Amino acid sequence: MTSSPLNFRPGHHAPRPLLAAVCIASATMPMVFTGPAVALGGIADALHASAGDLAWVTNAFMLAFGSCLLAAGALADRIGRRRVFMAGAWLFIAASAALPFAPGMAVFNLLRGLQGLAGAAIFAGGAAALAQAFSGSEQTRAFSWLGTAFGIGLVLGPMTAGVLADAFGWRAIFGLVIIAMAVALALALRAMPETRSPAPGGFDWPGAAAFTLALTLLTCAVLAAAQRGWSDRWVAAGLVAAVLLFAAFAEIERRSPAPLLDLSLLRYRRFLGIQLLAAAPAYGFVVLLVLLPIRFAGIDGMDARTTGGWMAALSAPLLVLPLVAGRLARRVSPAVLCCAGLVACAIGLLGLSMSPAGSGAVPAMVLIGCGISLPWGLMDGLAVSVVPPERAGMAAGIFSTTRVAGEGVALALVGSVLATLIQARLRTVPDAVTAAQLLGAGRLAEAAALSTGAMAHQLAAAYEGAFAVLLQGLAGVTATTAAVLWWLLGKGEGRVLRDGAAPNPVQ
Repeated sequence: MTSSPLNFRPGHHAPRPLLAAVCIASATMPMVFTGPAVALGGIADALHASAGDLAWVTNAFMLAFGSCLLAAGALADRIGRRRVFMAGAWLFIAASAALPFAPGMAVFNLLRGLQGLAGAAIFAGGAAALAQAFSGSEQTRAFSWLGTAFGIGLVLGPMTAGVLADAFGWRAIFGLVIIAMAVALALALRAMPETRSPAPGGFDWPGAAAFTLALTLLTCAVLAAAQRGWSDRWVAAGLVAAVLLFAAFAEIERRSPAPLLDLSLLRYRRFLGIQLLAAAPAYGFVVLLVLLPIRFAGIDGMDARTTGGWMAALSAPLLVLPLVAGRLARRVSPAVLCCAGLVACAIGLLGLSMSPAGSGAVPAMVLIGCGISLPWGLMDGLAVSVVPPERAGMAAGIFSTTRVAGEGVALALVGSVLATLIQARLRTVPDAVTAAQLLGAGRLAEAAALSTGAMAHQLAAAYEGAFAVLLQGLAGVTATTAAVLWWLLGKGEGRVLRDGAAPNPVQ
């Protein structure tokens, strides 16, 4: 960063401690998202978890996080950003402290959902507070730091979880995030002022309920497809109900005097492009943060410490490159940077599909991490640049909802597709459906014990073949996203809107 002081509005507290508080708190979100993936084996053994239970370890957090972000952003604008942030921080600490003492998987996953709910309040309140405290180029720079904080969390999550789980058991992995959140809370108590929208209006309870229920049904239906198949009537019913609820949500927002989502924003090409950009990392990067630890530990037999170390190859570029992207955006079109990053990510996914486990996968993992770092450093700043400052909470909520909801749905969908691909390679194996679910959860020994006549190496080969096909599909999705994103952001995207300027509609 340059040596010039960061700008802040009159009456606000010093912004640097505020920026530190929000970044530290936000870094705990990817830590608590990726960390348990490294220790799934220990969690499953201790709490007698089934493959379906393990799927919810990640999805419960992501579902609650994604489904509550719109509501949290609206609440932050109405009742105060500091109040929402503080409530989320205290709830996060309480839920994280209770997780090691969960008596079973039902309670464990419920607490993971509470962590996600708290994370939504933390991120929406914190991002809106930053948007109020910083302006102009300093706002873009502050949000670049926020992207870097997520990168730090993504790096530290698997690494620290691996070290702690290997040394003290899986319960220890929640200690670090409690400490980090306590530090953020202490900073925010002194540095975060209370701000709210000057004309907040009422809260859109029907819209919040419709959106949350729609996303919940969609996630549950996709997860059920791994067990029942996509043609199952209950899966189909869940998908249809989710679509109808999303349509009802749109109608509610259209009629609401104080909507969670201002549908008029959808008329703007750049706004649509930013939402696509928010969802882009889900299929090209985020799903790997869960799938690769499962493969390394559950299929390839690596211990938790080694698994966490290898994962650093994927996420370490996010420590530096988001800030580099923020600086490059002053000279290079953000559309060029974002699309080039996604193309590099797609190439890395193809390379990973042809790479052996362990050190052979490192070059492809590094390329994926470098590619995704370019849009990662620009997304948050772009998201709040397209609305006036008083709508910052909504902007942060919409953008983060698209990102996190996309990640949650992507995890559920990719997990179901992987199980389907594995099952297709196990047609001659008894109980192929259950075996595929166990392999997808990294429970190779249990799958071998269940599948009479199938050797462990045969099951591992089926997994690796299915995993390669999945990676190739993800590469295609990522490349297609880059092409569409160029069409949406390629014209006029460099005009970052500040000081309350309204975006120009697409003609």
